[in-house]
Amino acid sequence: MSRSVLVTGGNRGIGLATARALAEQGDKVAVTYRTGEPPEGLFGVRCDVTDPESVRRAVDEARIQHGPIQVLVSNAGITRDELLVGMEDDDFRAVIETNLMSAVTVAREVVPDMLKARWGRVVLMSSMSAMAGAPGQTNYAASKAGLIGFGRSLAREVGRRNITVNIVSPGLIETDMVKDVTDARRQHVLGQTSLFRAGTPDEVAAAVRFLASEEASYVTAAILPVTGGLGVGH
Repeated sequence: MSRSVLVTGGNRGIGLATARALAEQGDKVAVTYRTGEPPEGLFGVRCDVTDPESVRRAVDEARIQHGPIQVLVSNAGITRDELLVGMEDDDFRAVIETNLMSAVTVAREVVPDMLKARWGRVVLMSSMSAMAGAPGQTNYAASKAGLIGFGRSLAREVGRRNITVNIVSPGLIETDMVKDVTDARRQHVLGQTSLFRAGTPDEVAAAVRFLASEEASYVTAAILPVTGGLGVGH
């Protein structure tokens, strides 16, 4: 069955890998992007996920193109790293608005489609930082931890309508977002993994694809770590 899918932040990294993985299995995928050009071969919708009106327009465009949203992958995110004592309020708020509040805004727009259809899949992209913490990332970790509480609570609200809500928690993944990580920090993190390597966007996409599938119909409110064993015991 070809489903209508919306992936926020789907023009690069984990979002793009996820969008392509779902499109390859036959889903009709729309991706949001804020700058640049839409990914080749995918239906792109320019959207500022921190602006509720922009989100509303993007969801409407996706519905017109592919029908009511059946699968939402809330992936849009940014980092503004700095130790808390030196962090500007605007940088803390920007990360919370982009990483957490945008997921709330998009879900509020698409969940009514799922409630009406009595079927849906919501996957939220958190991070290992949400549970383990990371120096210089109080804003990022707080936003990603918020997604866990939001997702698990939403799962309770919509479960009776055959809608699942799950959270994916990646570790160190080879994307543009981690390109500025220092070698010392990178080696420290890799030394705490069981596989002693970074992950790939495709490996995260595979986890999302499973959670969005019919085979995962009895999996909800779960946190699925894709970390190579980083943070065992957390």
